[in-house]
Amino acid sequence: MRLGQSIDLGMDATTAMRRVALIVLLAALGFMVSFCQLQRQAEGVAVERVMLAGVPAQVFRPEGPAKGPVLVIDHGFAGSARIMDSFALSAARAGYVAVSYDAAGHGRNPKPLAGSITEVDGATVTFQREFEAVMAAARGYGDGRLAVLAHSMATDIVVRAVKRHPEVEATVLVSMFSREVTASTPRNLLVVTGQWEPRLRDEALRVGRLMDPAAAEGDTVGAEGNQRRVAVAPHVEHAAVLFSETTMAETVGWLDRVFGMAPQGAVADRGGWIVLLMICGAALAGQGMRLLPRVSAEPRGAGMPWRRLWWVALVPVVAVPVLLRFLPTQFLPVLVADYLAVHFAAFGAALALCLWAAGAPRPDVPLRALAAGLIGFALVAGLIFWPIDAFFTNFFPGPGRWLVMAAIAAGTLPCFLALEWAMRGMGAGRLEGVALKAGLLVSLLIAVALDFERLMFLAIILPVIVLFFLLFGWLSARAWGATLHPFAGAIMQALAFAWALGVTFPLLAA
Repeated sequence: MRLGQSIDLGMDATTAMRRVALIVLLAALGFMVSFCQLQRQAEGVAVERVMLAGVPAQVFRPEGPAKGPVLVIDHGFAGSARIMDSFALSAARAGYVAVSYDAAGHGRNPKPLAGSITEVDGATVTFQREFEAVMAAARGYGDGRLAVLAHSMATDIVVRAVKRHPEVEATVLVSMFSREVTASTPRNLLVVTGQWEPRLRDEALRVGRLMDPAAAEGDTVGAEGNQRRVAVAPHVEHAAVLFSETTMAETVGWLDRVFGMAPQGAVADRGGWIVLLMICGAALAGQGMRLLPRVSAEPRGAGMPWRRLWWVALVPVVAVPVLLRFLPTQFLPVLVADYLAVHFAAFGAALALCLWAAGAPRPDVPLRALAAGLIGFALVAGLIFWPIDAFFTNFFPGPGRWLVMAAIAAGTLPCFLALEWAMRGMGAGRLEGVALKAGLLVSLLIAVALDFERLMFLAIILPVIVLFFLLFGWLSARAWGATLHPFAGAIMQALAFAWALGVTFPLLAA
């Protein structure tokens, strides 16, 4: 090598180090700023963790001795009390007492969800009884006046409960769907829907026009004592509507209108800061992956060209969902998590067998790869999962979750070990890796199509799984670049998937 080339390489290395240092500095700064801003959202609000009717709950109230009306908040399916914090903080800033809780089978509620989730007399009854019990216990925290708020699936639960409790003076339904709404109940009803929820916007208009056939979005109809309003939060969908400043302003404005409260305090505006916190946490985790210890002196993996790999990738995509359609996969007390665990394991086993049949080199499993994978997972847990739990939704495993997470990990480990080995090595390109992981997603879609009734919930959360694939796959590529061994990223992804799925899927009673 000539001297000039050596100097150029040194300059390239220096430039790369400076670029990494700049990314780390900016990400750390963004992480700290967003964290501080989210902490500031709770200034002037006292938050207390309590048990109400045996249910873990949070009470938000303005600091000081005064008591206002109580707003009882119910989250949607697969959500948690934490995801509703923007409503609770906004209400408390405005002088109300807000009470949110983890429903049965969700978040940190130790009680599993009883009853069928597809029948009205099943889980719906469980949710409704629990909501009514929490509502009764929460009323004593305020001045006796009562309002309720719910999102998504919980809107139908709350409507059914309010019909039995005429003392509820105001109801707020976000992303609502319920055939139980009538022209007169619930009393003083506000419906808020995201702009990018077309079907639910139609449902909201239907509900508004039950009271006044001429009602339109943005109109307030009805007479004093029982009014109704349909509002739209711009540029948001089913999840982002929970953090929209418009949603918060409509909610507090409606409560003030019903209860005759004077406007006070700004509503919580947390959505942008949460997004920035997550992006910066992921960026820091990605740079942290670059520091993982080198495992191999040269790139390891199957390293197969696409002309030999295409059939290896195709066979598991078709065979696994077809085979599992006829096999029992219900053994965990968590909705569709057992199927996912088996699907992941079967996909990994089928892919490994096809790699062996295609003559791919046998993998080695050095302990340094295991250590690097565990370090990588620790970075994900500290920089991504912890912020999610602190500011977005529950991400901490409650009672009964550890067994579920272990069972899912038993499926994700063989899956990602096989996937990463197939993707990596000399001669493997990015397109091959994208095709292999896309194949796993396609196999899940085929499984849903073959048995939609059993796997309906999997179809609902598939966009979240795709997001996890993109995030953890990007981090795995960083781990591969540092270790040159595919199993470091595979172990990180397997544990991250098992954790993320195990803590969020509803826990069901036997």
